[in-house]
Formats: sequence, structure tokens, C-alpha cells
Amino acid sequence: MNHVFRLGLLINPLAGLGGQAGLKGSDGVAEKALAMGVRPRAQERVRQALELLLPFSESLRIYAAPGPMGADLLAELGLAHEVVGRLDIPDTTAEDTQRLAAELAQKGLDLLLFAGGDGTARDICAAVSAGQLVLGIPAGVKIHSGVYAVNPRAAGELVTLLIQGELVRLAEAEVRDIDEEAFRAGTVRTRHFGELRVPEEGRFVQQVKQGGREQETLVLDDIAAWLREQQDDDIGWILGPGSTNFELLQALGHEGTLLGVDVLRGQDLLLRDATEQQLWELLKQGGAWRILVSAIGGQGHILGRGNQQISARVVRAVGLDNLLVIATKTKLKTLAGRPFLLDSGDPELDQELTGVRRVLSGYREEMLYPASWKAE
Repeated sequence: MNHVFRLGLLINPLAGLGGQAGLKGSDGVAEKALAMGVRPRAQERVRQALELLLPFSESLRIYAAPGPMGADLLAELGLAHEVVGRLDIPDTTAEDTQRLAAELAQKGLDLLLFAGGDGTARDICAAVSAGQLVLGIPAGVKIHSGVYAVNPRAAGELVTLLIQGELVRLAEAEVRDIDEEAFRAGTVRTRHFGELRVPEEGRFVQQVKQGGREQETLVLDDIAAWLREQQDDDIGWILGPGSTNFELLQALGHEGTLLGVDVLRGQDLLLRDATEQQLWELLKQGGAWRILVSAIGGQGHILGRGNQQISARVVRAVGLDNLLVIATKTKLKTLAGRPFLLDSGDPELDQELTGVRRVLSGYREEMLYPASWKAE
């Protein structure tokens, strides 16, 4: 008789709501994001992972949190499951996550699969024992913790390896989170909240984000000089968040936003801290556009981590060839040869972007660097 893999599922349905709205997180701002017309994305992220498990349904026994926290999606996919616990109110809370995670863990799970961001990881860490194997599906705005797969499909592939009994190393991974109030004020302040045991496979699990602001003033001044030469009233630039682009804008004489998306055309800063909807409305007016993103130090993500305002439809409207990466050689070295990572929320777009991307690394200096939807 084949072993039945006992899988738990818990979704934070509010995860990621603050991303496209430019709210730098989702804790306490979900209602505001919904009022701005942002569509919840956590369910779709989990669907991408669970669809890979459909061929293995006979080998699975799934325990799920109720309603939007897991059971609803499993029912849509036709995956048999047992509902664990209760939800008494429509709006889920951190307390619900902690309570339901503890109840799920009592079922003797081989793996607790959960979806959210760093806040959700904190709640899981507070609720389950040190020996419980977990894996996160990234659905939040900020993902500093090392307990998440690089994207939803990678999570699904890693679970399939476990179901099939493949040899997968287990490791202790850090749970980290930031002070969201300080984050919205432009200060990144991380804190270690504990560790969780995760299945570790280098292609699928992300690294812990490296903190700190890299000071390479001369290099950025050189890149700013190049960008100044490229400035044209007919070309608009969408600059993603991060210290690199922030310092680049400063070198150009603009006060950008460290953790937001800014829009530049010619000598004018058109938008500071733009939302996804504002970018979309701007793009609908036509014209030529470029997107300039930076890679997260240590992790290598260029889409899908802290820059959800630059959505799949925004990238497609600008044009895939007009997505440029800015990275100094020092930052590229922190990746140790790993590719840039893509997690736009649109698997087809991630596949289309997989390959080599143009990297601006100095004055009139470009490099080619690989990008992929999974680490290799």
C-alpha cells in the first residue's frame, strides 16, 4: 500500500492586497485596498500550486482551513479534503491563522502548506511546534522570510517531490518581518521572530532577503548620467522600489520614494509612489515606456517582491523588451550565479521573460544576466 501524504492547507485571503495599491503591506489596510478596487490575489496564487497536485490526488489526504482560508479553493479544484476548525466572521484575522494552524498541525501533517506574507509566516511560527514541516506559497507584499518557495509553481513542484518520496533535505529557515508603519515611512527595519522547518531544494526555496542600503555612489552617478542622456519627453520611465532606484533618482535631482514606484518623463517626476491603477491609466494614454527594476539583494527577485504595482498587464503594455534591470556588479555578486527570479503572478509572462535580461551596471555599460521563474 502506498503511503498517503497528509497535507494541510491554510490561506491568508487578504495577503497581498496592499501591493498593487502601493500600501507597502496588507496588515490593517485590506479594507482600504479593496475600496481602491484591488482584487484579492492569494487564491489564484495557491491555485497555481495546487493544480500541480491534481495528478497525485489519490496519494493525498488533505486537511484544510474553512471557507476562503482553504476549503473553498479545494472544492473548486475537485480535491477531496477534510475541513478543520471554524470561521465565525467573514474577515479573517491573525488570530484565525494562529488558531487554525494549531488545529491543522494536530492532524499529524506531513506538511503544512500556507499562503501569505511575512505576517502570515509569523503567525504560523507562533502556532506550530518546532518539528512541524511547513512551506509557504508567496502571496504577500513583503517576503523577507526564508520559508517561502520562490513562486507558487515552485511550491507545487516541491510538494510533488515530497508526495513521490523523493529525497528532499530539511532545514531550519528564518522567519523575519518588518515594522510596517516604519516601512511606509521609508525605513526598513527587520526583526527575527523564530525559525520553521522547511523542505529545502535550491531551485525552489528563496533565500532570506539581505537588508541594508548599498552605497555605491559613483556607480549610481554613472548610471544616472546614462539615464540623463536617455531622457526624452517622448519616453517615460517607471522606476521600481528599492535603494538603488531611490539613489538613482536622487542623483537625477528628484525626491523619489524608497519603497514605492515612481514615474519619470523627461525632466519631470510625473508620479511618486504610484499605484498599479495609476500606472495602467498612464499607459493607456500611449507613448513609449521603459520599466527599470532592481534585484533584491541575496534573493534576486526582479518582479513580485515589493513591486506588485508593476503588474503583469503593466509589463505587457510596456513591452517585455523594455523591462530593464539595474544592478551594480557588487549586487550581482551577492546572487552567487543564481538567476534573477520572476514571480509576476502570471505564469505565462514569467515563462516569456525567462532567458537573459539587459542589466544596466554602469555608464553606457550593459550586461546580460539570466532570469528564470525558478532558481537553477
